[in-house]
Amino acid sequence: MVTGGAKRQPKYQRIADELRDAIQSGRYGPGDRLPGENDLMADYSVARMTARQALGVLQSEGIAESRKGAGVFVRSFRPLRRQGIKRLAQSQWGEGRSIWSADTEDRTLVVDKVSVTEEPAPDRVAEVLGVERGEATCVRRRRFVLDGKPVLLATSYLPASLVAGSAITQEDTGPGGTYARLAELGSKPVHFREEIRSRMPSSAEVGELELSAGTPVMLICRTAFADEGRPVEINEMTLDSASYILEYNFDA
Repeated sequence: MVTGGAKRQPKYQRIADELRDAIQSGRYGPGDRLPGENDLMADYSVARMTARQALGVLQSEGIAESRKGAGVFVRSFRPLRRQGIKRLAQSQWGEGRSIWSADTEDRTLVVDKVSVTEEPAPDRVAEVLGVERGEATCVRRRRFVLDGKPVLLATSYLPASLVAGSAITQEDTGPGGTYARLAELGSKPVHFREEIRSRMPSSAEVGELELSAGTPVMLICRTAFADEGRPVEINEMTLDSASYILEYNFDA
């Protein structure tokens, strides 16, 4: 029986719901092609725009992806479970392991488009780092690609006076990464703060992360603090929301 609420539901949403149910039941598996716009138009007696909107819902949810000239397919990429507390533990970077090793298991991670520059601190960065506006900062930009899929863009800001001459100013920071090098400089991170929000991506982010239409991004801004609450790094991250599960485990 169709309820009044179901009757008021847009047609494209009802179609998307049925396709989602078919995917979750296993009728369509990872990598399978979903019915195309013409198929949906014929099966549901709807206009092309309605069929297109239905497929767009699944793409925006990260369930399906469009392949140019081939159609829309069930997404085969397995979401990355980001273990927000475990990955930042000193037992990770302090023993020479990448903080990413807590998330990726045996999956292939590539860091590309790495650049390291010295730039004046933007106002928002200067305020958090407690430095003068325009003071020189070491800026590290990189993109993270997991199993061939871009999943994250990251930009870190550190006081240039703190990291001058260290491996932090090089593309490869060495075992344990930036936090291990900060520890060697006497500025070991002892506390982290992460702020999370969401928005729609810019056109540049769509291209860099190869996002499906309508997919939002998650923004995580992490500040690393050394002893006495001294901020030593700000890391601004842009995540493909369809590629991530954010997991936080902590005691009551």
